[in-house]
This record gives sequence, C-alpha cells and structure tokens, in this order.
Amino acid sequence: MKRLDELRKNIDAIDDEILHLLNKRAEYVIEVGKIKQKSNRPLYVPSREKAIYDRLVKKNPGPFPPNALRSVFREIISASLSLEEVQKISYLGPEGTFTHLAGIKHFGLSSKMISARSIPEVFEDVEKKRADYGVIPIENSLEGVVNHTLDMFMDSDLNICGEIFIEVNHNLMNKSGVFEDIKRIYSHPHAIAQCRNWLNNNVPNIQIFEVESTAKAAEMASKDSSAAAIGSEMAEIVYSLKVVHRGIEDFANNFTRFLIIGDVKPEKTGNDKTSLVFSVTHEAGSLYSALKAFADSDINMTKIESRPSKLKTWEYVFYVDIDGHISDPMIKKAIDSFTGNVSFFKILGSYPKGEK
Repeated sequence: MKRLDELRKNIDAIDDEILHLLNKRAEYVIEVGKIKQKSNRPLYVPSREKAIYDRLVKKNPGPFPPNALRSVFREIISASLSLEEVQKISYLGPEGTFTHLAGIKHFGLSSKMISARSIPEVFEDVEKKRADYGVIPIENSLEGVVNHTLDMFMDSDLNICGEIFIEVNHNLMNKSGVFEDIKRIYSHPHAIAQCRNWLNNNVPNIQIFEVESTAKAAEMASKDSSAAAIGSEMAEIVYSLKVVHRGIEDFANNFTRFLIIGDVKPEKTGNDKTSLVFSVTHEAGSLYSALKAFADSDINMTKIESRPSKLKTWEYVFYVDIDGHISDPMIKKAIDSFTGNVSFFKILGSYPKGEK
C-alpha cells in the first residue's frame, strides 16, 4: 500500500505538470491566433495539424499507444482552436451518422457540429460561411462512390482540404438490449447490404425496412420497444440504445472515406493526394493520351471514376486521384502535359492523406 500511494502521488504530480503545460500551450495558441487574424489567415490549417501528429507519433518512445496519442492531441488541438474561434463543421446528418462520427474524429469534441439535410446543403453551408468546413461521404470500400458528391464539385469553387477514413462497424441495437424483443429492423440500404449474410443467418423471419439513414433508424428504435436498428456506436450513444449484437457486418476492413471541403488550400506535407476532374474529346485514344502524362511521369493514380456530364448528352467527365501535391515539380510537369489532351480540367484539391 505504501508503494501504491507513492505511485499515485507521482501520477498526481505528472497530472499537475500536464495541466500547467496545457495552459502554457494555450497561451501560445492564443498568440498565434492573434497573428493569424491580423494577417487574415485561416485558424485551422490541415497540413499543420498533420505535421503535429506525424512528429509526435515519430518521437513517441512508448508505451503510450500511437493511436491514443493521436486521440489525445486531437482533443488538445480542438480545444486550443476553440480558444481562438469555435470551428463550425457542417456534415451530412442527422446526428449519429457515420459522417457525424467522421467529423468528430477529425475536428474533435470542441468543434460545433452542424447537421445538414443533404450533400448540397453541406456545400451551401460552407460557401455561405455558415460553417468553416464541411464533411461529406465520397466512397465506401464495398459499396463504391457517392455519385452526388462527385457531381457537386462540377459547380462548386470549394476545395478538398482533407480526407477521413472511418472503419464501418455495424451494431444491432434496441431499447432493451434483448434479442427476443425485436419484431422489425430498420436501417439505411447500404448498412443492410453490408450485413446481409448475418441477417439471413440470424434473423431470417424478421422484417427489415429501409430508411434514409442509420441515425433515422436509431431514432425510430428509440421510440418503439419492438423495433431495432442497425447503426454505429455514435447512434447508440446519441439515441440511448443498447447493443444486442456488436459487429454484424459481413466483411472486415470495410472503410468509408469522407472528404473535408472548405476554401483553404493546404500546404504540402510530403504525404499528399491530389484530386482532379476532366473530360476528353470523342476521339480514339483521347483518354489514353490524357492519362499517359501521369504514367510517363511515374505518378501513381489511385482512383478513376466516370460520370455523365451535365453539359452535353453522352459526354462523360472523369474524376481522378493521384499521389502527390500540386506543388511537386513532377506533378506540375505532368499536369502541363495532361491539360493539352483534355477539353475540360479542374483541380479539386491537394490535401494530406487520411489515416486509416
């Protein structure tokens, strides 16, 4: 007991020191904020935040786990930013969705999360300065892309400022936590599809209904003792539900990728991604000629998607992700060559790669 008391006193002393240093850090943050405001520079800089995380994880000798280190400093940075100005984040709602979870994961609990009813409304919130940044889904590793998100970039001047990856874990939950109480199940079509095998094997005789979001399903289950919902831990917390079965998704390593949109152009971090959109003429080899510019410069293309153009019938636009930052000399060279082979071209953003 004597040794235990000594250890606890040492921990208390360290906590006191951490508290002192947090407040000292906050004083510096306030000074930085004043300088930024005078020069009209954005308070939140994605590349700077990533540099902080990367530096700390690299210097961490352990045993404190790297993922926990990121979580701790995410909240420190979030709270520090709130001393300058509370960051307003618009996200595709309602409250309790995976998009809500992605926003909190990236911006922290000290940010103000604003639920939007649609992807266009998220864009509008940021464009009209009702929000500093927006968070929108772009693709799922199993279900593919969110086409509405891609289409919005054609008419918007906002930039992609970052990306967030969320591992999709679906839980079956209801008011009681008792399986026998379930008479019907609600969820979003994508969530139902991602749990199809589990549902067929475990609840073949229970009716399953599609609703507009996993959060809506959770809300309905919170008001009906005979209903259950498939959704995230965030929905479980927000709507005070109890888990009946955890992790009912059919496939592991199921991730959803979200984009952060804003009017900021992040600086190069050394681990970046560039997104662009273009269209080509209806000539043999036109797409090959355009993309060859990246291959010739040894630039890795990580994604390409085609969508019908809104301007002309049977004309398509292509969305491409490549490794690197627009300021990289090889990227600049490739883009110069690339633009000579396309009829339309637009950079959507160069931004730090998200952490899985």
